[in-house]
Amino acid sequence: MSMKQIDGQRFAQMIIQGANNLTNNMKLVDALNVFPVPDGDTGTNMNLSMTSGAKEVKNNISDHAGKVGVSLAKGLLMGARGNSGVILSQLFRGLSKSIEQKAVLTTVDFAQGLEAGVETAYKAVMKPIEGTILTVAKDTAKKAVAIAKKQDDFVLFMEEVVKEANASLNRTPDLLPVLKQVGVVDSGGKGLCVVYEGFLAELKGEKITLSAEQPSMEQMIQTEHRNVQSHLSTEDIEYGYCTEFMVKFDAEKLKQHPFSEEKFRNDISVYGDSLLVVADEEIVKVHIHAEHPGDAMNYGQRYGSLINIKVENMREQHTHLLHDEADVMAAMKMSNKPKEKQPYGIVTVAMGSGIKTLFESIGATQVIEGGQTMNPSTEDIVKAIEEANAEKIVILPNNSNIVMAAQQAASVAEAEVIVVPSKTVPQGMAAMLAFNPGATLEENADAMKEALAHVKTGQITYAVRDTQMDGIDIRKDDFMGIAESKIVATDTDKVEAAKKLLAHLLDEDSEILTILQGEDATDEEVQTLLTFMEEEFEDVEVELHKGNQPLYSFIFSVE
Repeated sequence: MSMKQIDGQRFAQMIIQGANNLTNNMKLVDALNVFPVPDGDTGTNMNLSMTSGAKEVKNNISDHAGKVGVSLAKGLLMGARGNSGVILSQLFRGLSKSIEQKAVLTTVDFAQGLEAGVETAYKAVMKPIEGTILTVAKDTAKKAVAIAKKQDDFVLFMEEVVKEANASLNRTPDLLPVLKQVGVVDSGGKGLCVVYEGFLAELKGEKITLSAEQPSMEQMIQTEHRNVQSHLSTEDIEYGYCTEFMVKFDAEKLKQHPFSEEKFRNDISVYGDSLLVVADEEIVKVHIHAEHPGDAMNYGQRYGSLINIKVENMREQHTHLLHDEADVMAAMKMSNKPKEKQPYGIVTVAMGSGIKTLFESIGATQVIEGGQTMNPSTEDIVKAIEEANAEKIVILPNNSNIVMAAQQAASVAEAEVIVVPSKTVPQGMAAMLAFNPGATLEENADAMKEALAHVKTGQITYAVRDTQMDGIDIRKDDFMGIAESKIVATDTDKVEAAKKLLAHLLDEDSEILTILQGEDATDEEVQTLLTFMEEEFEDVEVELHKGNQPLYSFIFSVE
């Protein structure tokens, strides 16, 4: 029996199946990252993003396919992590817009949605690179439009779509030389193929169950964020309850209180901070850190009934210092004081407690713990923007894989926000030092962007597999020296690799070397490097900081 149309229920199950398939293949997608460094996280980022989208769909199941698409786009937007996750969110955002008014979908509708998704994703990327997930999405959408003109059976249509997606994936090494050099296909493209294969499985009646060994979304997030709140004291938490709920609109109540998302957001903001409000035709979803959660929920009830309520005592979770109701109430009264907005706020990303402290010492307002393997989501960055409590915000991603999520966060934030596209921690520090609180936002953007070019970055990490890149043979567990984004040295000894990298980075114009000591680098190894600098580069001033960063034994900044 042929399937000529799919409704919202079937589309929702396709999304869930696609997310499950991506979760089961997350490690495979991670393994396809080109660089042999221990931060291959394309699969992890895409999985966290897609899982967030599927969760939103599960919470808002509808017979209307267009409404399911809206839920998917909403969940993906706020859960998007890393470049791959952001691009995935844009692909399905475009599809969602294309089908928004359609209760059921034909193959033509779906193909046009894929095409709209490609257009949206390409617009979101400043410099699209072919041979990546973008190419796989583009080739697949083009083929889908051609197939749909002749094939109205969804199963047969989707079989051809998946076939083309994999064919395009297999062509990516011909478009991106580094893929051919290493002998892999594009990891983001593979992730997209896996999602499409999940769609097909649902249409064919094949159920994909989550593999037992895969971590849950909660476990992955806990691992990635490393319990940021554990660094706070009770007094640092101004609003003590992390409160999440949804309001299901009620027609009678809406007659008395017509809903405006902007008014709702402004009104409910008086009850706390870290506010996120997302609404569609049926529900409004609220996340807020409140001192009195009931006040926020009472306000929400003006518009309908409360569903999916979750309230967590953040003080209890992270300090265990408040043991009785009297203490809780006292803490609430002390902390329930509104703060004035500051003229400027700087939001930056750091991995390692020492680097976090360093950024704070030179003026960062909010430091998100993240970076390699711990890419913060769009929602994480939006929360940091809100918690910065400033009229103008500068975001420093300090990682090329976080820039797009930062730009996406800037586009949905209510403050005036610019993103200075720093791709390394040294670039972020250089930009911070170029910041002038007396200048305009645009002047600061220009000065901070210019500062990025005045610093060179070097990093020492270890190889997770054998490979060959740029004419260098690399063996698993060898230490590698990376200058900017290029591997320039390798050695079985960590310090020897560092010496080779420094010799590459330093020249007669170099004046200052800053060394950020990683969590696995010993003081003895640092001393050996300092001796090397005194003997070989005596005119270069050396600064040392304990960065405590994972994965990277040393990060070098050369000015």
